[in-house]
Amino acid sequence: MAVSGFEGFEKRLELQFSSHDPDIGIGLRELEFKFLEQVLHQVQCTVVSAIGNLHFDSYVLSESSLFVYPTKIIIKTCGTTQLLKSVQPFIHHARTLNLHITALRYTRGSFIFPQAQPHPHTSFQEEVAYLEDNIPASLCYRKASVIPSKLKSHLWHVFSAGAVEYSDNVPLDLYTVEVCMTDLDQTLARKFFRHPNDGKNGDSAGREMTEITGINRINQNAHICDFAFDPCGYSMNGIDGDRYSTIHVTPEDGFSYASFECVASIYNDDMADMVKKAVRVFGPGTVSVATTSASQDMCTRIKGAVEQLGMKCRSFSMDEFPAAGTVVFQTFTNRRNRI
Repeated sequence: MAVSGFEGFEKRLELQFSSHDPDIGIGLRELEFKFLEQVLHQVQCTVVSAIGNLHFDSYVLSESSLFVYPTKIIIKTCGTTQLLKSVQPFIHHARTLNLHITALRYTRGSFIFPQAQPHPHTSFQEEVAYLEDNIPASLCYRKASVIPSKLKSHLWHVFSAGAVEYSDNVPLDLYTVEVCMTDLDQTLARKFFRHPNDGKNGDSAGREMTEITGINRINQNAHICDFAFDPCGYSMNGIDGDRYSTIHVTPEDGFSYASFECVASIYNDDMADMVKKAVRVFGPGTVSVATTSASQDMCTRIKGAVEQLGMKCRSFSMDEFPAAGTVVFQTFTNRRNRI
């Protein structure tokens, strides 16, 4: 393990809003880009590429991703970004569009370099205290928990909060899958390094990485917006109708990390296969999979899909959260690894 390096593990925030006006139009997508930039500046990241469709807008960031739906914002950032500083500004900007917050969910894995994290991310306790102080009292149903595993390096931190109206109307057809991978296969990780003076920009180098690694085959229906960093690292957002997928890679040996995240409908049947394809791209030594609001059957199928790659399920934990539902957390190691 390197003494220091880039923190791959992301912090993820999801904010859900609603309006008393049934005709909200495009809702949060009305926010001017300059306002989004101001919020990202506080978080300490910038937009490097963007794409959108009829359903939502997708931004690849210098540190991960941002998705803006009419009534929902999802932002995840890596490194030493200060993600939670976006909570109050997003709530404020939504209010200017007559949208009020009804639910919030914050999730993350275990940092590789926790001592490098700035306020308010120096510990999960600090993050929870910051959230408690910066969300409105209307989000009265709250819970914070660290979901355990047999792998000390892969724990799952969850804070959720919901208002009365949201708790009565939890959408039941969508679920989220968050996959975190460490100890990437060195040969596969090398594909995410750029050659010096390659004559490419971030977009064209990213497009090449998407193709040579097989990322474009994870969901062939997705329109991919990708970006390669210099000298190494990669990010992509995929949009497929109203659902997104996203991948972020820190390929350096000693602290290598990759993530795959997707939101899906219970009516889509391909999630386990997509997780299998994503894990195969990286050949990790350790994998954790957190599913939020997924069916027990889907969690079992994802487990089977990862095990087909020669990995062994080491732990399975679950917990219930207000305004989030059931979170299932599974960890896997390559069978050659001992814990």
